[in-house]
Amino acid sequence: MSDALTLPAELRERAGKGASRALRRDGRVPAVIYGGKDEATAIHVEERLLVRQLNTGHFMNSIVMLEVDGKTVRTLPKDVALHPVTDRPLHVDFFRLAKNAKVEVAVPVVFVNEDNSPGLKKGGVLNVVRHELELVCEADKIPSEVQLDVAGLDVGDSIHISNVTLPAGSESAITDRDFTIATIVAPSALKQSEAAAAAEGGEEAGEAAEEASEG
Repeated sequence: MSDALTLPAELRERAGKGASRALRRDGRVPAVIYGGKDEATAIHVEERLLVRQLNTGHFMNSIVMLEVDGKTVRTLPKDVALHPVTDRPLHVDFFRLAKNAKVEVAVPVVFVNEDNSPGLKKGGVLNVVRHELELVCEADKIPSEVQLDVAGLDVGDSIHISNVTLPAGSESAITDRDFTIATIVAPSALKQSEAAAAAEGGEEAGEAAEEASEG
């Protein structure tokens, strides 16, 4: 599970574009906390601390404990607006989490035991269809990643969601189909050699037939 992150925040006294620009000039990032039975709360956080947490790589899948006005609010980041040129964070949406809440998150996939895959040893290629899995998780059990074992897989074999044992407290958000996550495919060189061998076999069969008819 991703570790919970802590981020100090302050209440925003003014709203609007002008006030937001002033905050950004002071190294602050406007944000909002919404969800649950409480009204939306406008806040701002320190850009430097936010960027540090964004750079962990698992910010969007982490519980973020916002310390606001002497209280701690348990949240999940839902959206981070970035500047199109500089990638500086411009605004953050935090979803307020109730006790025992379930949330939908995108969790990265990590493949393990590639050295024990016969298909990859032959020169096959791991064709990843989904780099993330959409999961519904208990808020306090959000996994940082899902490991998929490719040991024993040969060329042509695939991993479907039905083959995956998801972490405790998690289930697939997509339930209407058994979707493919990855497939081991033959490299183009291997495909070409197989095609050439098939064509060669066809030519030999044709020559044999001609010889038989002449005989």
